[in-house]
Amino acid sequence: QVQLVESGGGSVQAGGSLRLSCAASGRSFTIYTMAWFRQAPGKEREFVAYISSKSDSTSYADSVEGRFTISRDNAKNTVFLDMNSLKLEDTADYYCAASVFLTRNIRWYDYWGRGSQVIVSS
Repeated sequence: QVQLVESGGGSVQAGGSLRLSCAASGRSFTIYTMAWFRQAPGKEREFVAYISSKSDSTSYADSVEGRFTISRDNAKNTVFLDMNSLKLEDTADYYCAASVFLTRNIRWYDYWGRGSQVIVSS
């Protein structure tokens, strides 16, 4: 149905920037809400950001508001997460996910990538 593959993770110094990408294949990418979740060591997976199918709505967790930007290119079946002013607490595995609903709730996301690691150091 939908296959998702993340890329762009790596190590970066605090205050720096990084761009994550998620490439989708399968049925039409354009109908899905796309989101990023993250999971830090020893913690539960948490919502980071979503973008609606037509990019007319976005939502961000309070912890990343003003620093991260989610965007999508429907012509290329790709969603991005631009991360700026990175902090040590942003260190986590970042996951791309797709849902037919406009929601922050993890239980409504049916399709997932395998994750991409982001490490922020001082």
